[in-house]
Amino acid sequence: MGIPARRLRKDRICDEARRTAGPVHLMQLFGLSKNTAKKYVMAAHPRQTTRPDRSLNVGPGRRGR
Repeated sequence: MGIPARRLRKDRICDEARRTAGPVHLMQLFGLSKNTAKKYVMAAHPRQTTRPDRSLNVGPGRRGR
């Protein structure tokens, strides 16, 4: 009768995406890939346009993975 862990995780990620709008934050907090994190952010903020490549820099000269 409980809620499956997968559903709880997805709900938690969606909630965090709504609050932060930061794909890098989602990648670090939940271990998501760059593309998955962007999908959650775009779903949470459909009217907001992000800079997909530049916004995912994790450090100097390194890209988010």
